Order: sequence, then structure tokens, then C-alpha cells
Amino acid sequence: MPHLSLHDLTLTWPDGRTVLDGVTLDLSPGRHGLVGDNGSGKSTLLSVLTGHLEPTAGTRRVEGRLAHLPQDPLPEDGATVADVLGVAERVAALHAVEAGSVDPDVYDTIGDDWDVEARTTALLGRLGLDRLGLDRDASTLSGGELTLLALAARLLDEPDVLLLDEPTNNLDRPARERLLAVVDDFRGVLVVASHDRELLDHVDAVHEVRDGGVRTFGGDLTAYEATVAAEEAAAEKEVREAQSELRSTRRRLAEAQTAIARSDRAGRKAAANAVAAPIVLGMRKRAAEESAGKLRGKHEGQVEAARQRLSEADARLRDDEPIRVDLPGTRVPATREVVSTSGLVLANGLAIDLHLRGPERVGLVGRNGSGKSTLLRTLVGELEPLEGEVRRHVPARLLPQRPRLLVAGTSVAENVERLAPTASRQEVRSRLARFGLRGARADQDAGTLSGGERLRATLACLLLAEPSPQLLCLDEPTNDLDMRSVDRLVEALAGYEGALVVVSHDERFLEALGLDRTITT
Repeated sequence: MPHLSLHDLTLTWPDGRTVLDGVTLDLSPGRHGLVGDNGSGKSTLLSVLTGHLEPTAGTRRVEGRLAHLPQDPLPEDGATVADVLGVAERVAALHAVEAGSVDPDVYDTIGDDWDVEARTTALLGRLGLDRLGLDRDASTLSGGELTLLALAARLLDEPDVLLLDEPTNNLDRPARERLLAVVDDFRGVLVVASHDRELLDHVDAVHEVRDGGVRTFGGDLTAYEATVAAEEAAAEKEVREAQSELRSTRRRLAEAQTAIARSDRAGRKAAANAVAAPIVLGMRKRAAEESAGKLRGKHEGQVEAARQRLSEADARLRDDEPIRVDLPGTRVPATREVVSTSGLVLANGLAIDLHLRGPERVGLVGRNGSGKSTLLRTLVGELEPLEGEVRRHVPARLLPQRPRLLVAGTSVAENVERLAPTASRQEVRSRLARFGLRGARADQDAGTLSGGERLRATLACLLLAEPSPQLLCLDEPTNDLDMRSVDRLVEALAGYEGALVVVSHDERFLEALGLDRTITT
């Protein structure tokens, strides 16, 4: 029976940071969701599960054939669809046999897989890729098509254990439905790391990565969120009670100290008027001091215990600090023309006219490969159109599907300083903190960031660059973001006063942005 398990597994980076600490996880056949905040270690855990990362301690065990679909898979230069699927040599050998070849090497290449082309064609049809020729250049495919093609390559190997890392990135509605069908039909061990609510409502169990550990919740995402919400409410109540207890305990300590001081003054006065022997007065003084010390120690101990309880209650609360964007220079007056086109024909042949005025918010939607990303790149000047022209009247910036603005080997703060050379170091770090990248995270090598951290750092670089963009184009910005980070991104963009053009297949995200209009390509 297919099986995947970890026992008492720990992974520590060379710099001493422990990402996973004593994790024990037992995954039997079924659908398993993997969730957690960006940077919590989801992708690291997947890398351990696939065997790409060796743990510092503990064991990993796999029963059955394992396949892994990484985030945003990219083809090698010059690769065809058949190359990505891993069937190029066998299909070529089949065609050689059909043409009359009797070369033994050709037959050895085919082996027992005489139906490989038929199986491949059927699987591509199941995933909505039947229009793709096996000899097509894979670099011409959209991000969503590449994801489905890479998934097809894994399914052709008939795995017993399938690991998917953010598989709905870049997928349009029909493609998402095909992916969900694959998830529902899979009969082995399926593990999916995702922020996609719809996808995670198709799993049998949710495993949350948090604070170096993994906690399992039975049921789908809806059941998980209900449990977490109840725990959060209980934690908030406990914090309020702990705060109240701490205030009461401090008040009792103050009252005790006042009483001790009053008693001490009375004792000194009585001693001044007393006729008792000095030795008796000394004994009374020591007794009073001991009694006062015990009383003070008792109340101080209660205060410390109350502080500890409050600290423990605070630790059970989940950090949900919003991202705030209040950049000067990005506001666009309602009458200001932002971008206009005339006779525009994109590099992929799509003809479209677009005019933006003021702080408009526009959503671009459409099927994978319909030209949405091409349009964004043309609007900001990265691509030249086949025909027509684009006139930009304000500074524009693009956040692409695969953020490539950051330079690995340099810190996040240094990346921002490179794009905003006149900003002070303190200003840069203050801005990064607003994107949830504070302290050590601002000093972290940009090449070691998680997908969600990388997106936030790239967004910070774009918005803090000089001049500040008054037209911001976002291409699938929720890719790799956990669910709370998507909410934070919405909050951040609510404070952006420039024009916004967003490509996304995340319907919930687009609705939350409060778009002025939607354009279908």
C-alpha cells in the first residue's frame, strides 16, 4: 500500500536556524492538504518529502513510486511538449517502426510501451491540452499550460505518491476544474501545498506547518478553519483574562507595598516612643521585616506568574499584522490620463484597445494563453507590439508571474536600496517592516526567501522604487501566497492610490479588490 511518513525529523540550516523540529507525520492513501504562513516551511517540508533535502536528524520513508510537481515548472531551453512529457524518444521510435524500421535499438527504446502515444494523447485531452502538438516548443506555452503539461508528465509515470506544490497557480477556471478532477480521482497518497480554498476543500485532512512543527486536522479546509477560529477565540479570551489578572495582581502588590510602608512607619514611631529593651525592639523589627519580605515576595511571585500566563496566552494568538501602503507620489487625479493605446496588436496577434484614466482598477481575465501577460508586458514597455502604439503618461511598474527583480546573494534591504538610492537605510527598513519583512528578514539573502516572502519583497521593491509607480500592473500576484497573506495584499492595495491592472484567476481576490471594470482577453 502506498505510504509516506516522517519520524522525529529535524532540519536545521547551516546558519543554525531550525525550520522543522521533531516532525512526525504519517500519510496514508487519501488527499492531504499542506497549509501554513509564507516562510513557515511548507516548501521545505515538501523538499524533505521528495528526498531533495536531507534532514539533519530523523527518518523519511516512502512506499511506492513518488512524483513531485514543483511551483511554476519551467521547461529547458529548446524543449518540446514531448520532451517535457518525457516521451520524445519513445514516440520517435514508434514513428520509426511505423515507417518500416527494424533497428533493434528502436525496439529497445519502445520496450513494452507500445501505447505510449495513445496514452499521452488521451491524458492531454483529459487535461484540456489536446490542441498541443507533441513537437511544439514548450517555451511558447502560458504559465497555466506549462503547469498542466508538467502534471501530465507526472501522471504518465503512474505514481503511487503525488506531491503538488501550489498547482493552481496561473490556472483558468476550466483548467482548475480539470485539476480538481485529477485530485478527486487519485487513489494513492496525494499531498498538495496550496492557498487555494476551493482545492483545499477537496482534501481529507489538513496538515498545518507552524513554528517548526506539523499539526494534523481531520477534514477539509472549511473544517480546519472552523477549528482554528474556535481556538483563536479561546486564545483571545484567555489573553483578556490574563491581562485582567495581571492588572489585579499588580494592584494587590501595590496595596501590599503601601500597607508594608505604613506598618514600617508605625513601627518606627512606636520604637521611638517605646521603653522596651533594645534587644526586644530589634527582635520586633526583624520579625516585621521578615513578614513584610514574605508578603512582598508572595505578591511579586503572583505578578510574575500572571505575566507568564499572559505571555503564554499571547503566544497562542496568530500574528496577522496587515501590510500598509501609503506611498507619496502615487496618487493619480481622476482626470489624469494614465495609459492609452491606438491600433494595438500584441506580439501574440491579439488586437485590443485600452484606455485608463485616474486611479482606475481593472481586472484582466481569460483563458490560459489568451494574451493577458503579453498585454501587461506591452503596457509597461517590456514588449513591443506587432502594430499600433502604447502611450504611457505616468511611471509604470510590472510584477510578473515569476518575480525576477530580486538579486540573489544580496539582502532584501540591499535590493530595495538599489532601486531607491535616495532613501535612507532607516526609511527602507521601516517600509519593509510594513510588508512583514522586519529585523532579520530584511537582512536575509533574497535567494533564500520562500515564494510568498519573495513576492512581498518584490512588491516592496516595485513600490519603493524611484519614481514611485502611478500605474501598477500585477500578473497573478496571489501565486505562492498563503490565505492570510492574500488578505494582507488586498489591504495593502486598498491603500494604493495609483491605477491598477491585475491579471488573476483568483475570483475571490479580484472581488475583494473592488475593481472598476473587467476586461476579457
